[in-house]
Amino acid sequence: MKAFAALIDRLIYTRSRNSKLALIADYLKHTPDPDRGWAIAALTESLDFSAVKSAMVRTLLATRVDEELFRLSRHFVGDTAETAALLWPDAPGAQADLTVAAAVDTLSTATRATAPAILASLLDRLDADGRYALLKLALGGMRVGVSARLAKQAFAQAFDVPVDDVEELWHAIAPPYAPLFAWGEGRAERPDLKDVAFFRPFMLAHPLEEATVDLADFAAEWKWDGIRVQIVHVGGQTRIYSRGGEEISAAFPELVAAFDQDAVIDGELLVRGDAQGGEAASFNALQQRLGRKTVSKKMLAESPAFVRVYDLLAVDGNDLRPLPWTERRRQLEAFVPRLADSHFDLSQVIDADDFDDLATRRAGARDAAIEGVMLKRRDAPYVAGRRAGLWYKWKRDPLTADCVMMYAQRGNGRRASFYSDYTFGCWSEDGELLPVGKAYSGFTDEELKWLDKFVRDNTLNRFGPVREVEKSLVLEVAFDSIHSSKRHKSGLAMRFPRISRIRRDKPADEADRIATLLAMVT
Repeated sequence: MKAFAALIDRLIYTRSRNSKLALIADYLKHTPDPDRGWAIAALTESLDFSAVKSAMVRTLLATRVDEELFRLSRHFVGDTAETAALLWPDAPGAQADLTVAAAVDTLSTATRATAPAILASLLDRLDADGRYALLKLALGGMRVGVSARLAKQAFAQAFDVPVDDVEELWHAIAPPYAPLFAWGEGRAERPDLKDVAFFRPFMLAHPLEEATVDLADFAAEWKWDGIRVQIVHVGGQTRIYSRGGEEISAAFPELVAAFDQDAVIDGELLVRGDAQGGEAASFNALQQRLGRKTVSKKMLAESPAFVRVYDLLAVDGNDLRPLPWTERRRQLEAFVPRLADSHFDLSQVIDADDFDDLATRRAGARDAAIEGVMLKRRDAPYVAGRRAGLWYKWKRDPLTADCVMMYAQRGNGRRASFYSDYTFGCWSEDGELLPVGKAYSGFTDEELKWLDKFVRDNTLNRFGPVREVEKSLVLEVAFDSIHSSKRHKSGLAMRFPRISRIRRDKPADEADRIATLLAMVT
């Protein structure tokens, strides 16, 4: 655990991406199995100990430390794991080490009833640094600036293997990834995935900035506002993967049952606007089904899912990814009729005369399920990650509204000492300020300091970690779309809200009305 704790500590204080890569690569090369596999799984949020949660850690800490001391310390530090690691009293033998694998094995046996005693016994064996590493491993949420992609690149760098191969194998092999390390170190052949329903890393797009493209070289499709999925069927097994490679099959059993072809498709998962097979509904409707381990019959009937297919990666045992888009598209158009039209349809190519015509169509597209345009180079193969010049996403211009700050809350990580999460609202016809969204991005570091000071200087009430502020500051909020919502008092929910401007010049009573936002609902 000492080596893992040292890695976490160095990652926290390292800003350089290349330096982070070097640190992880060095750890992977010099740490034995299975510790390095479990460690990299923890860094990439691939571990889950269901019996160990933050609430349990807080309750456990109360048996060793004054609750008020913990509350005040947690408020200042901003992180439960770090606070608990620092406050937990040292016990005899606290300098003894604990392997990452031993910690994982022990935590994996924990139930809700036994978890407190198990975790306490592990904490008593470690010093403050080891306790922090253990709690981060147990609770997740490392926040050390390491994405799954960066971890895979570090693996590729450590063992001098292609990162695209690492991407594929990573999702097909479970932690602690022993076959992956054996292949990386040249002790074994590349694992055979022939009969495995494994995840292929998605091809991604660059934002289209100011430049235009020639539609003779690029095909245009609508960018659908659902979640991107990959569906794989091989050897009688069907799996659905999200963009990050997480399996989400359990949330969409009707799609699993309907996809029975030996193939791999890439598409957008959406829900029908009504149970009678209407067009795609807004993302807000889809959100009701995300993250569920089981789905009720009522939800299946009220929010039926379907996939709008826009690429074919493999079919009948043949890998199509090296082929140009035009050939994959030809085969896709021949393939989609093999699927049930109740659950799958083809994403149509936009028949625009030229780029100006496409721009006009994009500007007028406010359909609930459209968030812009995709541009795909016709001769491009399907390659993992973002490759310059191959795919572009041209999102529609955001909507904006002038809203009034109502509440603020501290952030996490390096923002733990700042009030950086803001709830804002608009005025009802009766003059009541109703919350319409929450944002924690879009502003610069200097603007964050100014906003933090505003919150501290204008606090009216405190509700635990939340501060209510004087309703005097107007924030211009940008958002992709807005939808009806029964979960919010205002009846509205914004999609991807962010602060685009601080309107110090505008009086709060001139902020937008709820009626203005209702007119934007899709």
